[in-house]
Amino acid sequence: MQKIAIIPISEAGESIATILQQQLNASPLCRNHVATHWHDHDAFIFIGAMGICVRTIAPLIEDKHTDPAVICIDSLGKNVISVLSGHVGGANDLTQHVAAILGAHPVVTTQSDNAGLWALDTLADRFGWTQTLYAPMLDVTLNDCIFRFVNRQPTALYIHTHDEGTDYLEKTLPEHVTLVNNIGEVTKGGFQLYIIVSPYNEMFPVDVPTIHYVPRVMTLGVGLAHQAHPTDDIHQQIMNHIADQGILPESIRTYCTIDVKADEPYIQRQQYYGYDVRFFTADELAKVEVPNPSDTVAKHVGTPSVCEAAAILGSNHGKLIIPKLKGENWTAALAIDKRHLRERTGHIEIVGAGPGDPDLVSVRGRKMLERADLILYAGSLVPKELTDCHKPSAVIRSSAPMSLEEQCALMKEHYDKGHFIVRLHTGDPCIFGAIQEQMAFFDRHQMSYHITPGISSFLAAAAELRSQFTIPERTQTIILTRGEGRTPMPEKEQLHLLAKSQSTMCIFLSAAIVDDVQSELLQEYPADTPVAACYHLTWPDQRIYRGQLKDLAQIVHDNQLTLTTMLVVGEAIDNRHGLSELYNKHFTHLFRKGDDER
Repeated sequence: MQKIAIIPISEAGESIATILQQQLNASPLCRNHVATHWHDHDAFIFIGAMGICVRTIAPLIEDKHTDPAVICIDSLGKNVISVLSGHVGGANDLTQHVAAILGAHPVVTTQSDNAGLWALDTLADRFGWTQTLYAPMLDVTLNDCIFRFVNRQPTALYIHTHDEGTDYLEKTLPEHVTLVNNIGEVTKGGFQLYIIVSPYNEMFPVDVPTIHYVPRVMTLGVGLAHQAHPTDDIHQQIMNHIADQGILPESIRTYCTIDVKADEPYIQRQQYYGYDVRFFTADELAKVEVPNPSDTVAKHVGTPSVCEAAAILGSNHGKLIIPKLKGENWTAALAIDKRHLRERTGHIEIVGAGPGDPDLVSVRGRKMLERADLILYAGSLVPKELTDCHKPSAVIRSSAPMSLEEQCALMKEHYDKGHFIVRLHTGDPCIFGAIQEQMAFFDRHQMSYHITPGISSFLAAAAELRSQFTIPERTQTIILTRGEGRTPMPEKEQLHLLAKSQSTMCIFLSAAIVDDVQSELLQEYPADTPVAACYHLTWPDQRIYRGQLKDLAQIVHDNQLTLTTMLVVGEAIDNRHGLSELYNKHFTHLFRKGDDER
């Protein structure tokens, strides 16, 4: 958390200072004490005339990499101005944040911000990279590189990996930046600046300044002798071997080993320095096929491999970049997660589409759809409009007319071409999502896949009904289930048994058997229990019908509702009675003085 000081220069700014102290957890500071506390705070917020702000900080300014952020707000709260350390210190971001709190106008004068260009001096911090400047034959600084960039001099961008940061760079590529694939393209391009994003020690021509960002994408698997010492020597030996292979040690994010080595000094050292450290059992490691198994290792720890198997498991069965290295009392191997590989490797992302409205797919799900080479969507349940954000070259197919075998064959065809595939399911895939058989197919063929969750239709039902499905002292449980149709229900999950709790019940995929559903529910719920039949939640043709449980079947039949209907049962529907009394009785301690308690 940032440590922020607020300096109200006159009484006119006191009310603004009070608001910001509460919103930013900031502390007030007298102007005369700024010099004393200059290096004790991450940011200073002056409220008053810009001239007074500038004269106060002028003798204190040293370097943008060490100076705190400084912003200035006029005493009426109309303008918030970024004054010092805009990028590196975070003054530009703080300016935007404070302006949003006050409803003021943010003033940022940094050229790259106003031109919509990358902030080269903050990319590393933003995406968790490390940054180096390579210009041995030139007398240039990072500021010189930024000057070339913001003045739109020809720039080459070379990317050798894939992560959130590289996605951002490619999506926002300025016109003066050329994405290159090899050094040959660089030498012929007449570029004035090189930008590299790579975990490898890339050797670019030395006559042009180069900014090298190193993403932390590597996983190191380590095997150790008991109480291996000295830890500093082991660390340096491993790092030297990795560097000799052309890989920058700064690219390592995760250390992995067998769980019995958790107390080894070397492993504890890595935890102390903030690396992600993961442990695996011998049984987990023994299941991984490796290029260099060892009978000796198997005899001592119960698995033929520690370092290689740990690297592969830790990288989510990624690509082994460096096979087993051996030292006097250690072994090591390096792997990279498939997600970070630049080369074309297939991947399937199972994405929850949400209840139907394209605006209700998650931000992550939207990014996956924009990136996909193939979108296979559940056409009978998911509106095609959700796929409208696809890139021009993408293949869009509905799975409605396809058998499971045909769907899997299509995905396998694209996967083998190294394509990125989105399998788009309604709601959240884990709730009646029919993904189990597909995942079994992916596992059988060792295909890379992942699940992006979505908003379930039961949440959309609560929102559209304007109802809280859990009410204090009434119902604190939500049951998600379905009626028994062609798919049998486990005996202990029959509706009449679940209904004994009289909780809020959301019943999926059961409009076609609503008579049976109503009959079972009436065994436990009172006949006048509120119900709602919600058709095509959040779709343009959404319809919602309210009533009582005794009339549920008639509501469904009279309105010809289909399988895309959520049935909701319980007294939580539209329940407003006694809520304020209950909350005042039990939850007033949650409100601070001055909060809106309505």
